[in-house]
Amino acid sequence: MNLRLEVAAAGRGGWFSRRDAIVAGYSDADLRRHVGSGRWVRITRGAYAERGPAVEAMPLWEQAVWLHVRTARAVYHRLHARAVVSHQSALLLHGVRVSELDLRRVHVTRLLGAGRSDGAVCQHAARPAVDVVCEMDGVRTTHAARAVVETVRATSYPVAVSVVDQALRLRVATPAQLTDALEPFARRSGIRTAGRAVEFGDGRAESVGESWLRVALAGFGLPAPLPQAEIRDEYGVLVARVDFLFEQYGVIVEFDGAVKYGDGGRDALVAEKFREDRLRDLGYQVVRVTWPDLADPAALLARLRRAIARSGPVAGYVTAGAL
Repeated sequence: MNLRLEVAAAGRGGWFSRRDAIVAGYSDADLRRHVGSGRWVRITRGAYAERGPAVEAMPLWEQAVWLHVRTARAVYHRLHARAVVSHQSALLLHGVRVSELDLRRVHVTRLLGAGRSDGAVCQHAARPAVDVVCEMDGVRTTHAARAVVETVRATSYPVAVSVVDQALRLRVATPAQLTDALEPFARRSGIRTAGRAVEFGDGRAESVGESWLRVALAGFGLPAPLPQAEIRDEYGVLVARVDFLFEQYGVIVEFDGAVKYGDGGRDALVAEKFREDRLRDLGYQVVRVTWPDLADPAALLARLRRAIARSGPVAGYVTAGAL
């Protein structure tokens, strides 16, 4: 990609049109050749993006986000002022990224005229009316709180909680805004799931896995654990900040989404072992949870009960993690 086309693509947020390429000195034959070689990707009608080595090295989910964001921008440009980006497409532009969301189609909400959906773009009617919009780098979207509610109405409860938690953590929506955004969708499909997720949401969850673990723990009938608890020794020195703490039992629950101790991560492994040894020296039981554990809640509950049975007096003290 020559400098002129690089500048045009950067100005559009990472994509370029056929016209941009022609003005920059490329021909239609060049477009076909670069797309055929995989150097460029056609993201929607008349719009393209350059993948590059950095994108190809991303996990597949991150590649899907990369592609969806650029496609959403290109679709918005094509529709001009007739629509705003909405639903999960808007969430991505607001920075909310939850891997279980369906990114197969770009979602927009029409402001003017009737729209037509196809396999690449879903055009929603403005029901309820879109009365608040945001603009980010030249693209107008629905307000983040509305995008959250519209998205989670069509997901499972754990995914819904993940979306709400992340929106709260990133501060793109407040609890009050999310509650207000539920009201216009009353009696619409999926609103009960959305309402439960908004009520249960907690911005202290630092990952999708922690959100799913919160859902699992809430279903075990145990007292609610303290998230992001800071455990200090008897001298007030911080020992660890843990994902979840059942303070009354002295049991810590940590989520390991993907343990990355390779590529020079030996020091991290040693540090993590030392951290857990210090927690156990203070009397705490530590239960580590992975994604497969969440698929077998009965076995996870049994592990927690065994840890509770082993627990005894603990030293030091605990401070709550701030939102």
